[in-house]
Amino acid sequence: MKMAVVGMIAGMALGFAGYFGGFGAFLLVAALGAVGFVVGLFLQGDLELGDFFRARDERRR
Repeated sequence: MKMAVVGMIAGMALGFAGYFGGFGAFLLVAALGAVGFVVGLFLQGDLELGDFFRARDERRR
């Protein structure tokens, strides 16, 4: 699926959540979508757990 279609579906889900559930539902759907995105990156292999836990010296480069 193309990224434009995925973005459109995510935008529509956020729009429906905001319209029918209010701002709290909008934030909940956005947060769960972000968590799902990160989990998807882990499962796909594009992101590793070590990317979050690097030594301080390595980040300064």
